[in-house]
Amino acid sequence: MSNKPLPEITVKAVFLGILLSMILAGANAYLGLFAGMTVSASIPAAVISMGVLRLFRKSNILENNIVQTAASAGESLAAGVIFTIPALVLMGYWTEFNYWEVAKIASIGGIIGVLFTVPLRRALIVEAKLKYPEGVATAAVLRAGDRNQDNVDSNSGGLKIIGIAGLVGGLMKLAQQGFSMWHAAVEGSQVMAFTRGGREVFRSIFGLGTDLSPALVSVGYIVGRNIGILVVAGGLISWAIAIPIYSAVVGFEGEPMEAAWNIWNTKIRYMGVGSMVIGGIWSLIKLMKPLITGVRASLNAMQHRNDGVSIAREEKDFPINYVGIALAALLIPVFLLYAGILDSMPLAALLSVVMMIFGFLFSAVAAYMAGMVGSSNNPISGVTIATILFSSLLLLAFLGTGSVTGSAAAILIGAVVCCAAAIGGDNMQDLKTGHIVGATPWKQQIMQIIGTLSAAIILGLVLDILHTAYTIGSPTLSAPQATLMKSVAEGVFNGNLPWTMVWIGSVIGVLIILIDIRQERLGSDFRVPILAVAVGIYLPIELTIPIFIGGMISHFGKMAGSTEKTEKRGLLLASGLITGEAIMGILVAVPIFLTMNKAWWPSIGGLTWLGPLFFISVIFWLYRTLIPQKGQ
Repeated sequence: MSNKPLPEITVKAVFLGILLSMILAGANAYLGLFAGMTVSASIPAAVISMGVLRLFRKSNILENNIVQTAASAGESLAAGVIFTIPALVLMGYWTEFNYWEVAKIASIGGIIGVLFTVPLRRALIVEAKLKYPEGVATAAVLRAGDRNQDNVDSNSGGLKIIGIAGLVGGLMKLAQQGFSMWHAAVEGSQVMAFTRGGREVFRSIFGLGTDLSPALVSVGYIVGRNIGILVVAGGLISWAIAIPIYSAVVGFEGEPMEAAWNIWNTKIRYMGVGSMVIGGIWSLIKLMKPLITGVRASLNAMQHRNDGVSIAREEKDFPINYVGIALAALLIPVFLLYAGILDSMPLAALLSVVMMIFGFLFSAVAAYMAGMVGSSNNPISGVTIATILFSSLLLLAFLGTGSVTGSAAAILIGAVVCCAAAIGGDNMQDLKTGHIVGATPWKQQIMQIIGTLSAAIILGLVLDILHTAYTIGSPTLSAPQATLMKSVAEGVFNGNLPWTMVWIGSVIGVLIILIDIRQERLGSDFRVPILAVAVGIYLPIELTIPIFIGGMISHFGKMAGSTEKTEKRGLLLASGLITGEAIMGILVAVPIFLTMNKAWWPSIGGLTWLGPLFFISVIFWLYRTLIPQKGQ
């Protein structure tokens, strides 16, 4: 790499990074509450940055990299917040979202995530050479734009693709969510009756459905065929196997589809909890060696610096001794956070230490897994559930059963860890991009903190707006992860956690790990990461099917001869659909929030058929984008 100094942290880059961090954090907050999954925003942030900074006489690739670093930190922090903090409202501990508490929790967790991943950069990026798919893709976009300012895929043309796709995604969301022109999903169920000798022996429910969301198809396109198949496989384990068996053995009452949803929500989805806990533990086991290597490398770098040995600009991290000092200082607000809930100071101190240990280990897990399967598949749900389950059992020993305070404290431990893990995985993607384009690591780490703090100050307001308009936890905005975190914490203290389902999910998790080990030994490119299947088990089936469709679009597009250029356009198109739908979801909520009237938008009925028609059209559009046209 060249050591020629280029401006990185400039006023315009910082301002744009802060602005994009806030916007993308809000958009990803909506997407996560709606779909239960979030995606990396590094590529759209990089494209937008290049388009905006191109208006200035002087700009460079490292400025654009700094902007996407801050922006993607914001969207990742949103995942950490919305997967956990809404659980405090859902369980009734909070009656509304406390803006300052949300900002405090998000800031502490996010900064811890940045600091914990500093010693991992060299081990995972330089030495282990993990692929970090979104990081590599973002670097490709940045380098293409840097080589040729007229490149259609990286600047004006890329912005046009994102803009058109965002408009389409936004208008479809406005029609469906605002004007109620069609239903959000198409679903159906079938009761299967088994008879013997002319008498019914038992009945079983089989239900399927698909959400009509372009954003979910786009999520599937980005994560690809393998993950799309595994997510829908998890959904089929729940809906095509477990629910029919459970309903046949135990029975059901009422309308079939409603009964299927009730069985899934109260019983079957806890199989996903067991699978996720096993997945989190397995990830830690796999991570131990690179984790130790990373810490040693950081300590050696500090020793070389003290000895006066020159270190290349591209290898300078935030000093490890400063990391230690900052983490020690952060123990104080963490302690005060838990002391504000619990009457026992020693218990608050114990929880602070537990949080730091879990935060470090699971930030490392997220960083490692992001390098393997990408930030969009960051296993923060699994590690957060494992954290909340362990914390709940620990608090149960001190507080006894039925403690609402204990449930809330467990959620708060999980919230800080979840924010740290979300930021940890994202940071490594950004640092991989920086490693490729020749950025200075410590400057990126500073911008990651700036992006984290920028998002933290907006997320509390976004949650308040969305809750007022849609009611978080309702079918419109189901917040699947937060609902699951609440159920786990309350289930431990109330003694009604369906442990049988958790154990069954754990067994399924072990079997999937064994399958993945076999695939690895065979050298297969189709791996079976347990956490991808676990996500599918606890997501509603109607969310997993469009993700699967998007993954297969990517696969069939490659089979039909897609090129690097068309795949990049497809990625920009998918990013635009996600961003447009998510931002419109927030904009639709704003007038409802301001007027406190949930019926503010007029309802336009009789056009239900438009939803499936537009949904199929988007699928075809995305597929056609991948196919090279004449002259390409």
